Amino acid sequence: MTKIVSWNIQNGLGVDEKLSISRTVETIKELGDADIICLQEVSNNILLPDGSFTDQVSQLSEQFSEYVPVFGAALDVHYLNENRRGQYGNLILSRHTPKSIFFHQLPQPADGAKKQMPRQMIEATLEGPSGLLRVMTTHLEFHSQLQRLAQLKRIMDIAFDVYNLKQTPPIFSEAGPYAQYERSQKTILCGDFNCLPKSEEYELVVNPSTGKVGLKDAWTTVKPNQVHAPTCGIYDHKQWEEGAHCRDFFFVCEELIERVKDISVDTETRASDHQPIVLTLDA
Repeated sequence: MTKIVSWNIQNGLGVDEKLSISRTVETIKELGDADIICLQEVSNNILLPDGSFTDQVSQLSEQFSEYVPVFGAALDVHYLNENRRGQYGNLILSRHTPKSIFFHQLPQPADGAKKQMPRQMIEATLEGPSGLLRVMTTHLEFHSQLQRLAQLKRIMDIAFDVYNLKQTPPIFSEAGPYAQYERSQKTILCGDFNCLPKSEEYELVVNPSTGKVGLKDAWTTVKPNQVHAPTCGIYDHKQWEEGAHCRDFFFVCEELIERVKDISVDTETRASDHQPIVLTLDA
């Protein structure tokens, strides 16, 4: 079995408004022996709600020392007046060897006077017990649907690129940057999408435009007669006045559907405003 966790950890900020990466680590380990861990809202030297500047990438990497860390910074800035570099983004921790890694900065089209921040996606092709697996994790814009739609269009283009490259292979060199690299078609896309099931953004993933390959919602694949379990707003009603709902997903390609054995949400933890999702694949 291959177990994959996806979770927006909110910098380790719990519903009790206390920051604790150790609690985040404990929660992940309680989920079982994960092979791949995909985390969103990971901070490196960015000002946190308690006034601290913490390298959470190093903290998490140390606590999962048997994993390979892959950090993708959506925001990477140098604060000149403080002589400090701050980063904020997504983190993959993998027991499996990365064969190739790509960092994709996502579009941020102007959308008026709204709060917004840069968004990013990590794409990592990993070598597991059943061969290569492409894992992509992201965290989309919250305040702007225009930006979310643009970001998802870019993500689906990236997902589809692999199929185009297989059909019309490029010319490779024997070595150097033009040498051939591994990039699997077997795709998993996960993260905090900041949209609801059946929304316009959701439909962009599962029902893309003609001629493009869509991805399947792992939850509806395994549990077609069950509504999505809530991944947000169960306990934090201050941020989420609408209450419990789902905005975090696992999407898989057609080739992986038969390997999807289970998907679950930890609805008990209060270590973040979001709940961890666990996807289990056969082998």
